[in-house]
Amino acid sequence: MGVLDKIREKAKVLKKRIALPESQDERVLKAAEISQREGIASVVLLGEEETIAQKARELHLDLSGVEIVNHLKDEKREFYIDDLYQLRKNKGLSREGAEDLLKSPMYYACMMLRENRVDGIVGGAVLSSPDVIRPALQIIKAAPGIKLASSCFLMVVPDCSYGENGAFLYADSGLNPNPDAEELAHIAITTARTAVFLLDAEPRVAMLSFSTKGSAQHELVDKVIEATNIAHSLNPDLLLDGELQGDAALSPEVAEMKAPGSPVAGKANVLIFPDLNSGNISYKLTQYLAKATAIGPILQGLAKPVNDLSRGAKVEDIVDQIAVTVLQTQF
Repeated sequence: MGVLDKIREKAKVLKKRIALPESQDERVLKAAEISQREGIASVVLLGEEETIAQKARELHLDLSGVEIVNHLKDEKREFYIDDLYQLRKNKGLSREGAEDLLKSPMYYACMMLRENRVDGIVGGAVLSSPDVIRPALQIIKAAPGIKLASSCFLMVVPDCSYGENGAFLYADSGLNPNPDAEELAHIAITTARTAVFLLDAEPRVAMLSFSTKGSAQHELVDKVIEATNIAHSLNPDLLLDGELQGDAALSPEVAEMKAPGSPVAGKANVLIFPDLNSGNISYKLTQYLAKATAIGPILQGLAKPVNDLSRGAKVEDIVDQIAVTVLQTQF
């Protein structure tokens, strides 16, 4: 059984409620049908009931058991408006502004999550990443003790012997443009925690660079070296090493030449990129050139799970992200 199948099976046991705010998208409706039918999650769609029902009929979908919440007429709407106003008034939000924001299904879903009406949210099939992440950060906020929210992608590469039988986490590939050394260390530690329950394996974290163990000198390399040292000081038991080039992180043969004795080189299953440029470019290249499945961006460090999607996500990608979100409710 592959890693994605295992994630779906574990999700079924937990029986969580996941909100999907983009009911206008047919991929989301198809993913809702699959997730509900297979028991991956109890799905809550936001939107107008008859509009969704008509779209389901056109697509020949059976949405039996799926709950539909019309966020413009919901009985809790006034309560959520007041709650959002109280939450954000110190940031300059008026009650009228809160009312306007809650015309957005994404903002409304975040209020439902805040009030424990659902257990998680998956958006981004239509919305841009900022439009998914902004309400999550404003309403759900970071978990206690978390330095910063970050993101990772679960990459599953077919016919690949590297990583965890071809499965990897790439971070940060969707949120923080240019983390400093301390932030990069926290991204590494947070992603390692995510790896425990997604990969079902001990994380082996490679701090990536264009240098391996001093083969090049540059301030960009220095940042990765400093981040590695900070991560070690914060979590000395974590299998983490750097700075490592991509080949040294993955290939045992190259690791033996470039980083002999490293506990991570040649067997990394978590790849930490020094900035968003390298992380985002790398996940897309892996997805298209290696025909990998890319699930994400998986948001890490929030008090409750909210996850993004690539706007090019396929139906099965959305189902897998729903399953990942279910698992995140336990951590």
